[in-house]
Amino acid sequence: MELYLDTANVPEVERLAAIYPIAGVTTNPSIVAAGGHSVWDVLPRLQTVIGKEKRLFAQVLSRETAGMVNEARSLHEVVPGIIVKIPVTPAGLAAIGRLTALGIPTLGTAVYSAGQGLLAALAGAEYVAPYVNRVDAQGGDGIQMVRDLQRLLELHAPHSKVLAASFKTPRQALDCLLAGCAAITLPLDVLQQFLAAPAVDAAVAKFEQDWSQAFGQLTL
Repeated sequence: MELYLDTANVPEVERLAAIYPIAGVTTNPSIVAAGGHSVWDVLPRLQTVIGKEKRLFAQVLSRETAGMVNEARSLHEVVPGIIVKIPVTPAGLAAIGRLTALGIPTLGTAVYSAGQGLLAALAGAEYVAPYVNRVDAQGGDGIQMVRDLQRLLELHAPHSKVLAASFKTPRQALDCLLAGCAAITLPLDVLQQFLAAPAVDAAVAKFEQDWSQAFGQLTL
């Protein structure tokens, strides 16, 4: 199972990478733009922080196949081994096929249906990213869509992995993992909610209190 941080905040990545067992970092144009720094500046810094053994994802902006391919090649030159995120549109599907032939790994993103995700995988995408919470927000069932996509990939495109995205709660992420997803990417607030349990703090405080009362100190 692969756990990714969905952010372009370099200091936060550095801090959280020392705590959580992450496999790398995913970004998108909105995330990079929110930070106010050029993607060409941010990506090398992120790669330095997480290390070359971990994976980094960045997305193209062009809507045309040729432009997507050119941008993907530029990203790959700046950060060798980067996974290029391509929206699964007709132009994007063609770009995924061309980039696969060039040996540049891709992720099919902005996936709102299982069939759309399957097409990205069949075109050669190494990862497919269904938008769980966004599907829910449109009145659909994001978790069921992920279950369907996971099963389709197992049957017809086993080379490709579901990298589920767009979460508002830890429960959504856990449901995707229970459905068999190989990877998830979490925004910083959702990731930290996994450990944000008042009952844990209360339990630790009680251990300290009992130990201090018995031995007069808080060391072993």
